[in-house]
Amino acid sequence: MSNAFETAWTCFDVTLVGKVAHIRLNRPEAFNAMNRAFWSELPAIVRDIDDNARARAIVISSTGKHFSAGMDLQNFAGVGEGGGHGGDRWSAAEASRHHLRSLQDTFSCLDEARVPVIAAIQGGCVGGGVDLTSACDIRYASADAFFCVQEINIGMTADAGTFPRLCRLIPQGWVRELAYTGRRLPAAQAQAIGLVNAVLPDHEAVVAHALATAAEIAGKAPLAVAGSKVMINYAREHGTAASLDYLGVWQAGMFAGPHMAEAFKARQEGREPQFPDLVPVRRGM
Repeated sequence: MSNAFETAWTCFDVTLVGKVAHIRLNRPEAFNAMNRAFWSELPAIVRDIDDNARARAIVISSTGKHFSAGMDLQNFAGVGEGGGHGGDRWSAAEASRHHLRSLQDTFSCLDEARVPVIAAIQGGCVGGGVDLTSACDIRYASADAFFCVQEINIGMTADAGTFPRLCRLIPQGWVRELAYTGRRLPAAQAQAIGLVNAVLPDHEAVVAHALATAAEIAGKAPLAVAGSKVMINYAREHGTAASLDYLGVWQAGMFAGPHMAEAFKARQEGREPQFPDLVPVRRGM
């Protein structure tokens, strides 16, 4: 796989400052609508950064007036015109299920990454933009930002991850109102119900805040951060007893005494601690 920072991407600009990777949606002229290239490029970028331990935190921001207008309408060309595998609609439906899973995986890679992912959102975060940001660990928004489950407004059910994730982030009543009406959720209200952690004055401020938080995270012990993300995600999906048991298993294998010793020593000496990076993940033979 190509180095994410050395590849010319169609939809993104990717940079590395210190230990923080910054992924920017970079099609402002199209309001960062998610064209066909988007769906393959985002997971390729995130998995390269994550698998190769190129950064300790990731910030995803955008360019132009809006964070993202969601799915590029060109992707829907031909929808409703029939067709299918050999004219068999059931076989076509089975293939469609796998195609949808591949789209869902585009955002699941953010949730599955070993490092925290922070979204810096400005303007409209619409349709697929909600799917993307709800898969991130932390969300910050500019004062002019708004969220919209746009799919209901074009006659479809949101299917790339909105509902499974939003139902774990905000009260169900809000999820249902947004899903059924397609109304806009302003940034201030999004903060009030817990969808975003903070609202900043403008685009520049929200990106700066996200990068500063990512830099702070990058200064912590990477193994401890990764372990925290694993445990939070596990607890989200399991009960208390199972989560406590798994935490014990994790600590039995990955409790890092030397990392703690370095943290204490650095504090005593008034310096920044020096921790080892995560080890790159080996996939396949």
